[in-house]
Amino acid sequence: MSKLSLLDLGFFIAETVASPKHVGGLLIFKRPPKSTSAFAKNLHRQYLAFTEVLPPYNRVIHFSLSAMPSWQDAATVDLAQHVFFHKLPKGANGRRALYDFVAKLHEPMLDRSRPLWEVHVIDGLGGDLGNGGFALYQKMHHAYADGVTMARWTAEGLATTPDETEITPVWTLRHGGHGHALKKRNQELMRSMWKELGSTSMRFLGVGRLAAMLLLESVKLTKNAIALPFVSSAKTPLTGQVTAGRQFSTAVVTMARVNRVRERTRSTLNHVALTCLDGALRRYLSDLGVELKRPITIQMPVNLRQEGEKTAGNKIGIIQVELSPPTDDPYVRLRNIGFSLRNVRTMINSVVPEAIESYTIITGLVAQIAEMLQLSNTLPPMGNTLVSNVPGPKHHLYLQGARMQEMHPISTLPPSNLLNITLFSYADQLFFGLIATDELPELQRLGEYVEAAFSELEAAVVDAHAP
Repeated sequence: MSKLSLLDLGFFIAETVASPKHVGGLLIFKRPPKSTSAFAKNLHRQYLAFTEVLPPYNRVIHFSLSAMPSWQDAATVDLAQHVFFHKLPKGANGRRALYDFVAKLHEPMLDRSRPLWEVHVIDGLGGDLGNGGFALYQKMHHAYADGVTMARWTAEGLATTPDETEITPVWTLRHGGHGHALKKRNQELMRSMWKELGSTSMRFLGVGRLAAMLLLESVKLTKNAIALPFVSSAKTPLTGQVTAGRQFSTAVVTMARVNRVRERTRSTLNHVALTCLDGALRRYLSDLGVELKRPITIQMPVNLRQEGEKTAGNKIGIIQVELSPPTDDPYVRLRNIGFSLRNVRTMINSVVPEAIESYTIITGLVAQIAEMLQLSNTLPPMGNTLVSNVPGPKHHLYLQGARMQEMHPISTLPPSNLLNITLFSYADQLFFGLIATDELPELQRLGEYVEAAFSELEAAVVDAHAP
């Protein structure tokens, strides 16, 4: 049995039928040469034979009136309740149909009486996805792991070459933070107790320092130390009361193109990606009759782990970041966003991680109370949308010789945000995963605008560096 952190507990407190708190991933594969049409069906059958389920995939949440909630090992895990097979019908098996099908799988809450995860094998891909493909959709509760951890676990269950044909399902692997021996867990517990005692004062000092920064920002004595929560741009269709329906879409840009822009402008991947998103969101909102005069404010998760740390659970903070003031010049937009992100990074580095974590819990609690009271349509949101960046494997991965062509993140929606965007780099591509309520009009169009915004930035960078 192990206790939950406050942040992990928060995902259970915040969870509702309209706003479930699980994260997912869509993996699209091409069947290996000379394989039969039964490849995916056989894969599903083999998966069901791997009945040894290791932590955290064998853990059930336990609530008690006398103690903090905790994880407990399930006596047994029935894989038939966690691993499923589907086949898309001919004529409705292209990319759009796959995305719509996965969005429906992503809607319902996970059953808390069982371990909180599912894997779906989806066969019969065709149309614009090409014949001979299949997909895996997997989801797990956010209290199990954050996006960075989930991506790492997924990669650990796949092979690095097509010649490695042994199956290693993700639920059979020993994952860092959960598969330690009892002795090591006890040692970690003792260390964490001493660390907690020593870090309490640092946490209060850090929160005080962060509060002072926010105060200076609010009275305009500093600029872009950190964007203030709940004062984002005027109400837009991107925010409001989160409802149950979901839709999913993507955009993709090759890393070669991204790196050319980065090298010419001395920018980071985040700078480039957020510049594209800023331009795309403004164009999308303009289509809906909304012209913003202030910068778009995003919520941005930041990884609070130390370098090399591979603990499970969640260790992230969420801060608010202003993007660019309105401009028609993509190059100027890139420079504005770079300036804003550098100032935010300076702020993050000046306070202890515990302060960012406390700030995240406090602001998240306020937003969650507003959502629970059905006030998200009237009160200002923490930001216009949430954008996270999850680094993925740099090389192609394989499953029984089947090459994974694409790897898409599918996240959860924070309070008052009808859209969540996750950047994910895999092999030679940068994917933009867009998850939204089905109330947001034509999400697919936003993905198209992201790709168009990158082309505009690319052209502007060439012009800016022309002799």
